[in-house]
Amino acid sequence: MIINIPDNSDFSIHNIPFGIFSTTDRAPRAGVAIGDHILDLAAVAELDVFEFNTAVLEKDTLNDFIALGKSITKKVRKDIQHWLQEEDSILAGRPELFVLQSEAQMHMPVIIGDYTDFYSSIEHATNVGKMFRDPANALLPNWKHIPVGYHGRASSIILSGEPIYRPQGQTIPNGADQPVFGPSQRLDFELEMGFITGKNTQLGESIPTDEAEDYIFGMVLFNDWSARDIQKWEYVPLGPFLAKNFASHISPWIVTLEALEPFRVSGPEQQPKVLPYLEYNGEKNFDINLEVGIAPEGSEEQVVCRSNFKYMYWNMAQQLAHHTVNGCNINVGDLYGSGTISGKDEDSYGSMLELAWMGTKPLTMKDGTERKFIQDGDTVIMRGHSQKGDVRVGFGEVSAKVLPAK
Repeated sequence: MIINIPDNSDFSIHNIPFGIFSTTDRAPRAGVAIGDHILDLAAVAELDVFEFNTAVLEKDTLNDFIALGKSITKKVRKDIQHWLQEEDSILAGRPELFVLQSEAQMHMPVIIGDYTDFYSSIEHATNVGKMFRDPANALLPNWKHIPVGYHGRASSIILSGEPIYRPQGQTIPNGADQPVFGPSQRLDFELEMGFITGKNTQLGESIPTDEAEDYIFGMVLFNDWSARDIQKWEYVPLGPFLAKNFASHISPWIVTLEALEPFRVSGPEQQPKVLPYLEYNGEKNFDINLEVGIAPEGSEEQVVCRSNFKYMYWNMAQQLAHHTVNGCNINVGDLYGSGTISGKDEDSYGSMLELAWMGTKPLTMKDGTERKFIQDGDTVIMRGHSQKGDVRVGFGEVSAKVLPAK
């Protein structure tokens, strides 16, 4: 191996995720994560080993590289895997091609033109329905027929590590008939994953489920922050607005679908039978272990949730097929959130709303303090990885600290 990769690294030889990084002497450019290092793709391109216009690797987003198509991006990934394992490859004896991740700054990997958030975990949707509606009829009538979603705000999607300010807005106190204004008292995380599209379509075109994965470049971890008290007051009749658009975080490395191929699994049985345009063949879910930790300011992190992406009722192929069935066009770099990922067990619920059950079951942190929702000074950390035997493919983490409202 050209470079040492620590045991249990998220960024093993089997992964090769793409991102944008910079250092004090290098402008933002494309790279791939290898263990604790980054391979500088713009520097590799100077060796004249790629058969495409390598100017795309010197740009500060991956959009143009991704737009070259999977025939090229897959070959780049395979070539890198080969070069890393051949002792006499073009990478040998060239330490200047590698940068320690600890010495680099990560940047948003893509320009996100549009963002859609789905609501595709049946456990999460059921839990929310039990809390806010009739427990005997927790799911709305359309939920098992369509992958429910809404169009979100792309401008406030930010990179892991950037702190957020507690949002302010209107809320309705219990028993009151008039709203009040102030900082949200029920700030929440939502454990999600996001996928990024790698091909454009034209207005009027739709994508069938058996072609959907050709349009999906890769995946990231996604924290879709939510202000539950603002949401409760505003969401009828048009759904999420200020409760969601103040910030969402993504992880910096995009893990390709090719890297996740070994971790395909069957999804939950869908009953009633879906309409023909949502039918699919093969295994479209992925076994990705997920966890969420909360680190109060000055204290140790407490893991509060362990879940898995395989629980999702609606898969990515169905989500993209439904999104475009009306002719909605998509673009390279668009982001699609999975919706909160909850499992059946209480410790697998993907939000504080569920974990603390609307504040009735507070969680205890390692410093002895309790959490019903996220407090100022808390840092929320999400991690994800897939493991099958010795093959490990991970996403790193997405984390952010909450600051008091401005």
